[in-house]
Amino acid sequence: MKVTTVRIIGPSMEPALRNGEVYLAVSGVAVKAGDAVLMQHPQRREMLTVKRIVRAQGDGWWVEGDNSTHSTDSRHFGAISGDLVRGRVLFRVRPFRR
Repeated sequence: MKVTTVRIIGPSMEPALRNGEVYLAVSGVAVKAGDAVLMQHPQRREMLTVKRIVRAQGDGWWVEGDNSTHSTDSRHFGAISGDLVRGRVLFRVRPFRR
């Protein structure tokens, strides 16, 4: 298990995860529909992004941003393979309170 800090950049996961907030993501844990995950972008492999798993699809996952009008996600690039998921986003670190 590995813990990574993740800074949210942009509005694609609002209102749940807001621009500028910092979260902890944990790798090596099971993920399921409804989880926010840290993932490697399928079209820009050097970029990590946070999306929510909507459903299992074949051998992978259908992922979407919570803010559909400001998210590039499976509606644009299709389902992602499971090996692109780097961890499950669990806890907000900053700000401590909203």
